[in-house]
Amino acid sequence: MNNKMFPHRKEVTVMYENEIYSEKNGASQQGDSSVNSGSTGNNTANTYFDYTAYSAEELKKQTGSYDRNAAKAAKKAAKAARKAQKAAGHTTMSTPKKFVLSVSLGLCFGLFAGLGFYAVHLGAGELTKTDNTAVSATELPGNVVTLPSENNVTTSHVTYVQDDISDMVEEVMPSMVSIVNNYTSTGMNLWGQTYSQPGVASGSGIIIGETDEELLIATNNHVVENADSLEITFIDESTAEAVVKGTDSDMDLAVVAVPISGLTEDTLNAITVAKLGDSDNLKLGEPVVAIGNALGYGQSVTNGIISALNREMTTEDGSTGTYIQTNAAINHGNSGGALLNINGEVIGINAAKIDGSTVEGMGYAIPINAASPIISELMQRQTRTEKVAEDEIGYMGVTMQAITDEIANAYGMPKGVFVREVAEGSAAEAAGIRKGDIIVKFDGKRISSSSDLQSTLQYFRAGETATVTIKRAENGEYTAYDLEITLGQRPSSTK
Repeated sequence: MNNKMFPHRKEVTVMYENEIYSEKNGASQQGDSSVNSGSTGNNTANTYFDYTAYSAEELKKQTGSYDRNAAKAAKKAAKAARKAQKAAGHTTMSTPKKFVLSVSLGLCFGLFAGLGFYAVHLGAGELTKTDNTAVSATELPGNVVTLPSENNVTTSHVTYVQDDISDMVEEVMPSMVSIVNNYTSTGMNLWGQTYSQPGVASGSGIIIGETDEELLIATNNHVVENADSLEITFIDESTAEAVVKGTDSDMDLAVVAVPISGLTEDTLNAITVAKLGDSDNLKLGEPVVAIGNALGYGQSVTNGIISALNREMTTEDGSTGTYIQTNAAINHGNSGGALLNINGEVIGINAAKIDGSTVEGMGYAIPINAASPIISELMQRQTRTEKVAEDEIGYMGVTMQAITDEIANAYGMPKGVFVREVAEGSAAEAAGIRKGDIIVKFDGKRISSSSDLQSTLQYFRAGETATVTIKRAENGEYTAYDLEITLGQRPSSTK
């Protein structure tokens, strides 16, 4: 046989009846002698030998001529038979056997999968293991929830902000009040006749202090301005009369007082003093809550975020202030109410909103850090609840003329009371008030007409000292001055 035709052939020796056949040359040998067994080289050249030892009968079959095509056909037939046998085995398998086999395979898969996940978990734990002493815990604010760690290992905190603020609102609501301002408006009809009619305005307030005699409430100046009387409604729906203790129109702030003697024990137990926060550390996007007497319907709650800080805005009376801007809904009646952070601390006093069909979500609050010094000063003022006798009313000694809106716009003058004359030797002259000055405040209360000044003086006796704020024209501009005045006795000729 030519090895080039069968490159896989190797020289193989097989045993047959004590004779040795060589694949290489087909010759038979006995012992070490070369013997011709009758097989020629031509016969052995066409003989194919396998790599195994055969019996005599099998070997005779193998020594026949090798047919490549027949061998391939036989091999394919055997393979097809095996496939048919395997398919027959599957088709004959009963349904219960299939079910048992499926369940067994499922259990095996689950077992090996579980072992695999467990091994991965152990490996990940080894890779991410940390030293407990290397991590320090930080104190978190009350609105943050900390998820517990496993195996007492201190890890970084995972936190989220709570959406439910009901607990915080419930805690702060006893320090919020509603305010009703009963006032009298005056005007002129088509025939030039003046008239007056009662009016009612609503606002909000924050309980900021309590003394042995008074409960002190902070609000906006425009909430209590020109009030004939003020009515306060507390958390328990009880009401009480209040009086203005002091105002600051430039900052639009006021403090009103309610006598403790006029409150029941139940009301005193129901109310609390508000906690003040820090408005200097506010951040854009920080969540806030606004509480107030919106539209006069009673206390309502809205929430939002800090939209902007240090916003400059000019109010209707011409004063300019710096405010916190928020998208928390602030409506009429919210003025004087609280803007709180998520911890229930007052960070601002709601003061204004921008109205208009093109404006949405722009409300403003006075920062509490700017308001606190003024509120503290107003709280220290003497509360004047009773008018003094007419013959004891303090006297300034000025001749006044009101500055109307028309005059103010025409001549660029501030609104107030124009001083036409100063009596010689009067309290006004001693205080430094001059002809041409414009009185805009008396004892912190805004003065816009001669009647405002006269009604304010009804609470001051001769000999008492107060602060008068005037504006004086200098170099084409009006400069504000605070002057101390000690009221004199009204001359008998003017009584």
